[in-house]
Amino acid sequence: MRIGILGLGRIGAFHAETLASLDAVDSLVVADPFADAARSAAERFGAEIADSPEAVLAAGVDGVVVAAATDAHPSLILAAVEAGVPVFCEKPVARTMAEGVEVLKAIAGRDVPVQIGFNRRFDAAFVAARAAVRRGELGKLHTVRSTTLDPAPPPAAYIAASGGIFRDCSVHDFDVIRWVTGREVSEVYAVGGNRGADFIRDAGDADTTGAILTLDDGTIAVVSNSRHNARGYDVRMEIHGFADSIAVGLEDKLPLRSVEPGATFPAGTPHDFFMDRFATAYRTELTAFTEVVAGTRPSPCTIEDALEAGWIAEACTLSLREHRPVTVAEVRRG
Repeated sequence: MRIGILGLGRIGAFHAETLASLDAVDSLVVADPFADAARSAAERFGAEIADSPEAVLAAGVDGVVVAAATDAHPSLILAAVEAGVPVFCEKPVARTMAEGVEVLKAIAGRDVPVQIGFNRRFDAAFVAARAAVRRGELGKLHTVRSTTLDPAPPPAAYIAASGGIFRDCSVHDFDVIRWVTGREVSEVYAVGGNRGADFIRDAGDADTTGAILTLDDGTIAVVSNSRHNARGYDVRMEIHGFADSIAVGLEDKLPLRSVEPGATFPAGTPHDFFMDRFATAYRTELTAFTEVVAGTRPSPCTIEDALEAGWIAEACTLSLREHRPVTVAEVRRG
């Protein structure tokens, strides 16, 4: 099949490399406002260069991957759907929830699949955790812990445009908690602090946060996030039930140092970047998109899914700002 790529920054170039290596993909058509980025992709992967998103969609592509700036996501999703081209778009759907809801309304009733990029749904350990929960191996759940710790903050310009740590980083935890447990979040309470880079505080954001989520069946989920984890990129999940407990991320590249006498775990080189930790998951995610394009499976992460995680992020943002519990229903009402 022939796949278009809109946006060739860090993640777009990474997706181009992955797509070029998939047996299902015969050719790529790429576009980026920066000509050098497009030329680089053409040279590395034998891609065809188009001079605009419209030209990509008119180039006979079977599907399109949107990795452009967040502000462009709504218009590019809608353009692809209008052209009848299945679309994969990196999260978020839009910069604001109101815009995301408008995108959802605009494509309602259209028979063109849209997949939103939440890569943890394609990580083998998270997949196994979900299967264990769905099979009832853990019994009734009582506690979930989910962690995302970045080794260092992104640049100041990125932070200023990110929408805040809950919308940019924690949203991955929120999505995977919903996906693994099969439950919805009813209420949140969030805290945060700044003890690191001044530019994060100056942007009105927090560099380290914690959130308590109450799920709709009474399960408690604890989410921990930070922009500062010098030992490496740490993504983990624990799921505790009345019959058993399991963990994602307890492997030799875990960026923790044990001080237990005689302990040798973890013995590997710590993960230092999200593309290292989730390289295989990204490949599996884009393979899934080729199956969506081929019509052999439905979208494994819909706009509705992405918006549900977004509402949790909105509730946490409000909770942190106002120092109080916030229900997801409250932020939905606006």
